[in-house]
Amino acid sequence: MQPQVVIITGASSGIGLACAYEFASRGAILSLAARNIDRLTEVQHELQAKGHQVLVTQTDVSLEADCAHLIEATMKAFGRIDVLINNAGISMRALFKDADLKVIRQLMDVNFWGTVYCTKHALPHLLASKGSVVGISSIAGYVGLPGRTGYSASKFAMHGFLESLRTENLKTGLHVLIAAPGFTASNIRKTALMADGTTQGNTPRQENKMMTAEEVAKHLYKAIEKRKRTLILTFVEGKLTVFLKKWMPSLLEKMAYNHMAKEPDSPFKKE
Repeated sequence: MQPQVVIITGASSGIGLACAYEFASRGAILSLAARNIDRLTEVQHELQAKGHQVLVTQTDVSLEADCAHLIEATMKAFGRIDVLINNAGISMRALFKDADLKVIRQLMDVNFWGTVYCTKHALPHLLASKGSVVGISSIAGYVGLPGRTGYSASKFAMHGFLESLRTENLKTGLHVLIAAPGFTASNIRKTALMADGTTQGNTPRQENKMMTAEEVAKHLYKAIEKRKRTLILTFVEGKLTVFLKKWMPSLLEKMAYNHMAKEPDSPFKKE
């Protein structure tokens, strides 16, 4: 990759943080965004000590003004934008009948509207550079997961938005990538919202058996470099799930129910 300017939201942890290190190692100029400015600043200092150009901006992507400021700050610092990675996101774990609607709204504000706001303000600059818009989605954007109604809804909405954006720009040179990493070892499950909006605190899954965020970042870099349309990682929880969704949806629903019901303290039980 030539010295391209790459914006990464949700860059203080997980996939976003791994992308920061991966893209920096490939020579990219970074504009990192997250709410945790202290952690971002630590990352900035570490990367700058290695000779990388890094801008950090405290950003809550659920606020359009913050997203607009992020884009403006990036343009002021570097004069162009080549890649926007919409990674910031939150999850949930509760049955819809029990969930406060503020939880659903918060997931839509961060996962969907955060992508829309950042993309809207970055789009003129990405069109000028014939750059890439990336949405870090999930298998939950292909399959409605039980106990994750708000999460699946936000990712389905992200998919529809990015697919429409791609079609609108078939002749402009804009590249749009929808990436579904599958279950990845990160803190997204620890910060997942419960029915009342409080954070879960503990992960219900064996994180050490999942794909690492660093592996995901390497796949993302290659997918952007090759200007792929979609990136689906992992076989059983990724590619096979998408296949079954298309050809055996009823079977997949039963499998998804049983799989999610096996989680410790699942909001519903396997029958």
